[in-house]
Amino acid sequence: MNIQNAQKAVDDWIQNHGVRYFNELTNMAQLTEEVGEVARIIARRYGEQSEKESDKDKDLGEELADVMFVVLCLANQTGVNLQEAFDKKLDIKTKRDHDRHHNNDKLK
Repeated sequence: MNIQNAQKAVDDWIQNHGVRYFNELTNMAQLTEEVGEVARIIARRYGEQSEKESDKDKDLGEELADVMFVVLCLANQTGVNLQEAFDKKLDIKTKRDHDRHHNNDKLK
């Protein structure tokens, strides 16, 4: 599924199951909360913090999907074509960062 199709799938879900979009500020707060859940898993599973028993069953993929869902909601309700924006950003990063990263001694 490309990003454009994902945006449509989220919009269809909102129209059929979600009543309406939460307002942009609510979705921004929700996005922050979901990113925090991803950070908690990463910090405990891959970082130096020990993982609590209650966190061991948390699914990183599911939490990342929650982040993606809210990002797609925000894109839809603010009129952003995320496929276009992502393609443009990838092109910019490719041109700007190719040599920069290859020449970074910290990455060798």
